[in-house]
Amino acid sequence: MTVQPIRHFGDPVLRTPADPVVTFDKELRRLVKDLQDTMQKAGGAGLAAPQIGVSLRVFSFDVDDVLGYMVNPVLEFPDEEEQDGPEGCLSLPGLYFDTKRRQNVIAKGFHESGDPMQLVGTGLMARCIQHETDHLDGVIFIDRLDNTGRKAALKEIRRAEWYDPTNTRVKVSPHSAPSPFGLAR
Repeated sequence: MTVQPIRHFGDPVLRTPADPVVTFDKELRRLVKDLQDTMQKAGGAGLAAPQIGVSLRVFSFDVDDVLGYMVNPVLEFPDEEEQDGPEGCLSLPGLYFDTKRRQNVIAKGFHESGDPMQLVGTGLMARCIQHETDHLDGVIFIDRLDNTGRKAALKEIRRAEWYDPTNTRVKVSPHSAPSPFGLAR
């Protein structure tokens, strides 16, 4: 097992857009394995490379008994349908906040070998794909909350035992509310 420490909210790597993967080699295969082992040990539905301190565009997922990963994802939204429900994050352990996401997504990216792949997600899988791709863009899910929701989330974060007030930065999503999904990534 290659379980890595998970970075918590406030760590600058979580706010830095990740670099695209350009070399598909043994190091990338090791990163994918680390992501999957760490995610499964932590009991998460997904984990992005920045969450273990690696600023590369890679994430893993384990949703509805589907275990996988994607390298250099680009998202498309086939419709305007939305979902709203509780969302959590391994980088904000134990905290959940209702977050709007698109109901359906198509993610195009690559396997660790460099071969192209496509992942079609709906419901929880769509939420996971969007959440993890946000991490690759330096966005944390609380950035997608409206002002009231974000204030409530920050209040809960400040109460969390893992919270480090010396290293916290909140960023507002660049996408307009209430539907921050008009642009494909």
